[in-house]
Amino acid sequence: MPSVLIAPDKFKGSLTADDVARALERGLREAAPHTRVTRLALADGGEGSVAAACAGRFRAETVTVTGPTGAPLTAPVAVDGRTFLVEAAAVCGLGVLREGRKAPLTATSRGIGQALRYALAGEADTIVLALGGVATTDGGAGLLQSLGAVMTREDGSPIGPGGQGLADLHTVDLSEAHTALAGVDLVLATDVDNPLLGAAGTAAVYGPQKGATEKDVRELDASLAHFVRRLEAAGVPDAARLARTAGAGAAGGLGYAGLLLGGRVCSGAGYFLSLLGADELIAGADLVVTGEGSLDEQSLSGKLPVALARVARRQGVAVHAVAGRCILPPERTAAYFRSVQALTDLTDEDCAHDSALSARLLAQCGRTLAERWIEDGGPVDTLALH
Repeated sequence: MPSVLIAPDKFKGSLTADDVARALERGLREAAPHTRVTRLALADGGEGSVAAACAGRFRAETVTVTGPTGAPLTAPVAVDGRTFLVEAAAVCGLGVLREGRKAPLTATSRGIGQALRYALAGEADTIVLALGGVATTDGGAGLLQSLGAVMTREDGSPIGPGGQGLADLHTVDLSEAHTALAGVDLVLATDVDNPLLGAAGTAAVYGPQKGATEKDVRELDASLAHFVRRLEAAGVPDAARLARTAGAGAAGGLGYAGLLLGGRVCSGAGYFLSLLGADELIAGADLVVTGEGSLDEQSLSGKLPVALARVARRQGVAVHAVAGRCILPPERTAAYFRSVQALTDLTDEDCAHDSALSARLLAQCGRTLAERWIEDGGPVDTLALH
């Protein structure tokens, strides 16, 4: 009986990772009904990270926090003993904005700090902060304030929310925030390697998708640079070096705040692949199907499909990719994937924002995979890990 592992990431703006896996399986089983299929929804630190963790040994809990524009919201966290996973996108992400109204200058990460306090109240000794998909560009200032950091204007009043508020920062003291996390292993799970500032920094690269105009981007980058200078003036000796560190620009600068608090950056894809036992699942498969919304240059830097393919290559298992779009030439993908299918090659319509169309096209991709790569035979068997 042929065995297939379907292990995709989400198609951002269209389908969750589980939706993608189910659609692929539907098409695959139409063409090859006698196939053993294992579905595994994955994440790399962005949206869906709590769900991915709960596909493993974690369980979900909820916490009420301040959302990115100040309104309260209920967000999930994942818990395994004294290890807590906080998904930044679920707390201050673009997906939780009320009516989708973006606030690029004033969106705050305050709710992240509140979620960390929830973990600390649960006697966490390890906190995994899954970074990605946020609506904020505040350098993690809101997070720091929630943990007790003092961040005030020249008149002693607290600075305003968001990256815009950092422009007024005069006095900063992180000592209480450091004390709050004393003895805790803070893991910053991300596959973004941007620094905090400059042309490759968080405002320039990610600000526009959060609604920032060119003027807003300049203002946010200047405010973040001012933040770094005030930290240096306050006697934080590594402030400038940490701002240049790969991953400091993750999630609107939440990576920078985490580094200031002694956190360590790790690969989000690698973390979840290890957590969910990908090595063992791949070893039991005849072929693997993975994918994400866009296969591009960032994918090759180690995002989830490529990270999965590297694991599979060590075990001699072929990997096939399905993407919303692929802007890489075949010679760039051939080292990782036996085949690549892109939904944009199958339609002239905008499938990136049409979940029903994306699901139909993914089923078509599943049928194509089965017809080309699977020798059908034996009884059907499906295992879903979620």
